[in-house]
Formats: sequence, C-alpha cells, structure tokens
Amino acid sequence: MNRKPITVRIARWSATHPWHAILGWVVFVAVCLAIGSAAGTRNATNADYRIGEAGRAQEIMADGDLNDRVVEKVLISGRDGKFDAQRAGQAASAVTTRMRQLPDVAEVDAPVTAPDGNALLVAVTMADDGASAQSHVKSLLDQTAAAQEEFPDLTVAQTGDASTSYQVDEQDSKETAAAERLSLPITLLILLFAFGAIVAAGVPLVVALSAVAGSIGLSTLSTHLFPSVGENNTMIVLIGMAVGVDYSLFYLKREREERARSGGTLSHTAAVELAAATSGRAVIVSGFAVLVSVAALFVARDIIFSSLAVSVMIVVAVAMVASLTVLPALLAKLGRWVDRPRVPLIGRMSSRGTQPRLWPALLRPAIRRPVDTLLVSGGLMLALVIPAFGMRLNLPSYDRMPQVPTIQTHNQLVRTFPMQGTGFVVAVRADAAQRADVGTALNNLEQAALADPALAGRSTPIRRVSADGRITTVKFGTPYAVDAEVAHQLYQRLKDQIVPSTIGAVPGVEHAIGGEVAMSVSDVKHLKAKLPLVVGTLLLLTFLMMAVAFRSVVIGAVSALLNLLSAGAALGALALVFQSDWAARLLDLPPGGFIISRVPLFLFVILFGLSMDYQVFVVSRIREAVQRGIPTRQAVHEGIINSAGVVTSAAIVMVSVFAGFIFGGLLEIKQVGFSLTVGILLDAFVVRILILPALMVILDKANWWPSRLPGPSHRSTPADQVRRPEAVPTAR
Repeated sequence: MNRKPITVRIARWSATHPWHAILGWVVFVAVCLAIGSAAGTRNATNADYRIGEAGRAQEIMADGDLNDRVVEKVLISGRDGKFDAQRAGQAASAVTTRMRQLPDVAEVDAPVTAPDGNALLVAVTMADDGASAQSHVKSLLDQTAAAQEEFPDLTVAQTGDASTSYQVDEQDSKETAAAERLSLPITLLILLFAFGAIVAAGVPLVVALSAVAGSIGLSTLSTHLFPSVGENNTMIVLIGMAVGVDYSLFYLKREREERARSGGTLSHTAAVELAAATSGRAVIVSGFAVLVSVAALFVARDIIFSSLAVSVMIVVAVAMVASLTVLPALLAKLGRWVDRPRVPLIGRMSSRGTQPRLWPALLRPAIRRPVDTLLVSGGLMLALVIPAFGMRLNLPSYDRMPQVPTIQTHNQLVRTFPMQGTGFVVAVRADAAQRADVGTALNNLEQAALADPALAGRSTPIRRVSADGRITTVKFGTPYAVDAEVAHQLYQRLKDQIVPSTIGAVPGVEHAIGGEVAMSVSDVKHLKAKLPLVVGTLLLLTFLMMAVAFRSVVIGAVSALLNLLSAGAALGALALVFQSDWAARLLDLPPGGFIISRVPLFLFVILFGLSMDYQVFVVSRIREAVQRGIPTRQAVHEGIINSAGVVTSAAIVMVSVFAGFIFGGLLEIKQVGFSLTVGILLDAFVVRILILPALMVILDKANWWPSRLPGPSHRSTPADQVRRPEAVPTAR
C-alpha cells in the first residue's frame, strides 16, 4: 500500500484525537504568549539602522562620543498674538525646574529667545537615546502639560523626535485597532456568505486569531536576534489574519465539498482526510512558497526588512501549522454542527447544488479565445506596471505625518526658529596630529557652505570635537523640510563640491555627511542597489519551489512571471495614485507626493508571496483534473470553476483586512494597505481568471514539461491514497 501523505496522517491523528489536538494548540499559544511576555521586546538601536554615507557619519560620531543626544524642545509663545516676555520667562523657569527633577533628563539649556522676540525655546536633553528615550518621554510631556496648566495665558508646547514618535505610534495603534475591529465583522460577513452557517464562518476566524496571538509571542522572543522596528505586530496582524483565514477557508471548503460529493455517506473524519490530501498539501506548498518569498528580504541586509521578514515568516508558519493540526480537530469534533446554525436566505443560497454562472461567464474568453484574452489582459497589466518605473522615493517630512500635537508644535517651532528645520552634519575622523590641518579645512568648509545660496545668512555652524581630538563634527541648521527639493540640492553640493574641496583635500582624513536628508538619500541609494538582488533571488526561489512542487519547469516559470506581473502592477498603481495631486486630495495628503523609500521592496516581496496562495490552489485543482485524464482545456475550465469561489472569497477576506489601513494616519501604512488591496484584487480577478487560464490553454501538454502528462495510468492523485467516499463508513 502507498504510504499516506504526511498531511493526511496529521489530519487523521487530529481528527481521531480532537481534544488532545485542541488542548495542545491552546497550550502552544499560551506558552508562546507567556515566553514572549517574559522575554520582553528588544528594540532596534540607532546603530542598527546605519546605512550608506549617513550611517558612516553616525559611526564616526559614535567613535568620538559625539552622537546627537535626544533633545526635546519646549516652545513658549503667546496666545492670540500677544506675547508677554516677563510672563514667558517665568514659564521657562517653571519648565526648567520641572524637567531637572526628572531622572530621564540629563540637562536643560538656558532659554533662547526667537529672532523676532516673540517666543522662548527651552532645550531638554534626555538621558537615554533612541527607542529607550521614546519609552520615557511621556514623563516630559506630562511636565510640559502641567506647565501649560500653570500658565494658561501662554502656549507651552513640546516637540522632538522622541515625543513625536511616541504620539504618532500612539495614534497609529489606535487607528490599527480600529481597522482591526472593522475588518473582523466584515470578514465574518464574507465568511457567512461563503459558508451560510455561523459556526463554519467562525472557525477560520478563531484559527486565524489564535495563530496571530501565538505569533506575536514568538515574534517578541525573536526580537532578541532580530530587533523590533516598531511595526512588527502590525505586520503580524495584517498578514496573519489574511493567510490564517485563507488557509482555513481553503481547507474547510474542500472538506465540505468532499462531504457534499459523497451525498452524505462520508464521515467527517474521512472528509477531513480527503481535504488534507488535497487542500492540506496545497496549504503546505503555499505556506512554504510564502516563507521562501519573504526570506528573500534578507538579501537586502537591512534591519527593517530582516525584522519584518522574521515576523511575517513566523505568522505564516504558525497559520500553516494551525490549519493542518487544530483545524482538522475542530472540524471532526464539531461534526455536523459545523454547518449550524444556518443563516436564513444566505444559508439556502450557499447550499444550492446548481453550478455557478458567474465564473463560467468570466472564464469563457480565456477558454475560447486564449490568445486574444492573453494579449488584452496581459497588455492592460503591463500598462499598469509602467508607472512603477517612475516612482519617486523619499522619507516623509513632518507635514506628511499625522498632525499630532508635537508635529504641530514642530511646524510652529520652525516658523519661529527657522534653523530648527533639517540639519546637515559633516563628521570628520583623523589622527590627533592632523588637528591643525583639519581645523583649517573645517574653517574653509564653513565659509564655503555659508556662501551657498541655500545657507547664506541662514545658518550658524555648530562645531564639536571629541575628547581625544580625533573626531570633529560641524552641524548646519536649515529651515527646510527633509523632502524639500532645495534641501536635496544642498546635500548634493555639499557632497560633490564643498566637502571634497575642503575636508577632502587633507590626506588621510575620513569624512561623511549625516542628517535627515543624507539618511533619505542613503536609504534610496541602498534600496535601488538591493532591489535587483532581491527580485532576482525571489524569482529564482519561486521558480524552484513551484517547479519542485508540481514537477514542472513550465509551471515554475509561469508562476514566477505571473507573480512578478501582479506585484509590478500593484506598485504601478501605487505610484499612479500616491504621486498624483488628484489622489492626494482624496487621501488628504500634501501635493507633490512620493513613495516611502522602503515600501516598494517590502511590498514587492509580500505581494509575491501572497500571490503564491492563489497560484498554488488554482494550479493544484487543474492538475487534479488532468491527473484524472481530462484534456487540458477542460481541466483548466473545471479547475478554475471549482476554485474560483473559494479564491474569490479568500481575496475579499484579504481585501477587507488590508483596505482598512488605507485610511490610517501614517503615509507608510496607507501605501502598504493600498498596494496590498490592489495587488490582491488584480491577482484574483485578472491574473487567475483571465491570464493564467489563457496561458495554460495555449501551453496545453507543455504545462507539465519535462515530466510526462499526468494521468490515471501514470500516477495517483494525493486523494487517491486516501479511502474514497464509497469505502468509508457512514457517519452516524
């Protein structure tokens, strides 16, 4: 006898020992959460984010203990256009006294008067840096709020990187929670239409939510190897709910289909085994394909991509395990109750035995006129890809972030103290013996920089020297935003002309330019260099994975190319919308849009992986039909008709999860939600309904090259290795 597939053996054990499997899963999730809670989260430090020239500048400054400390700024101004200097001085004194009492504060500078004399600025240096400072900044915000209550006739407000990150993250968490709360009932409604029964609709949600919970615990533990970058849990929820529901949906649909096909003579345990032999195998192939796709992010050698990749891989793996273990146990234990209680009208609609009319109608062009369908639909998708080549990448300035109080204060601060905008830092490392030569070169640097039109009469250089005299930094403040064209032009002149002609003329001196603009430019340069490597790795891994899974070089190549088309079209739509002023008005964004620099690469990989779900499940159904001896054209028709409903339901579930993030406050989350939504819709309704079937009909027997055309005389299907319905005892 043929040995049963591992998916069938696992499913059979779970179905025959349901309480063991269910209890084991509950314990697993609880242990993951407990271990994660005990281990705590290790956040990425500033050193982890160092990339390119800006990263080298940070490394040089760290070598001399000259890294910029975390400074919070308290702005004291008048209300209704009235400013009382004496009263403001009293407020500044109160702020200073309050801040110096906090253990999180290292020092407080003397108040500085604005150039127009209508505001005071109190700079507060925190004792911690990076994420640690952000976690302690609330105590400073509380003292600023207390000072505001003490001086109601003035405006006492705080801003700074730590407080802004704290408030933006707080708002983002609220918006994410709201999107999740909205997506859950929508997902449940979709599942109700798919199954027509409350229990059947609830099972995928329970499995997905438990997978997300366990993954959050494991991801917290993993941060001790790959530090958290702040968005890990958001990605776990985003991807975990999507794939968790999808895998359960595919499995549950197949189990119900096998029971319906047997006319009620098949036991639930046997139906679970048959589902495990077919959809269970597809879940494994799909899950590993997604894991392999996401693993390509490690090629970028970037802490953000590596950290998010680990979190996504964990939740995909946990969701895959859940669908193969606890899901069969739930289905077997629930038995006939999985189809209860039926929902009026919806239940009758979902239980109808009539053949669907929509999918045959949509599929008809690809089956009857495959060449024409391929040319038209493929041409439209390629046209949508074109805008992706014109993407403008940048890091967001404050005016493109949620307008929390600290950002509003920052905007007022820059208007009042213009030099508090974007800063440029030139970091120099040389032998202490060269200190005189370096000093002369720095004098020349300052003169040349201040003669530049972008800085003339606008900046006062701040020079710092390390204790051993080896490291020197010069900082130029500007009134520009980080994404302003004038700021980027100034950076290029500093990098290409001013710094090389001054500091660069001293032999043996190492130098680099840092600051927000330098970080943005370094990010974009780094990502453009890594993109071909990641895409190439992704295409190769996807090709190998699918070629091995289906024993076909052609299927591997087709899968890689179609996923590339789906991801490229989604990124093209992203550029078309977020770089257009008309769309900016609809999404409440400033004009002159761009794409956040790290979004395209991450989205490309995630979309590539998610597209594998549909490719695996659709091709699996087509292959099953071919293995029964059905001609290719009919097999394509049958396979897609049988899978279209579940693939569409899965796509709508994913869209319901992703679409809620389009209306979040963070531009990065908006862009991620939009691209995932568009990418999934294009993949499910254009690629899998039009392009894939047309291509497979055209290729015919070549689809399975170099293996022989599958058929009943050559090989049995995975389901054939499980007892067929007529041999299975009827459930009582």
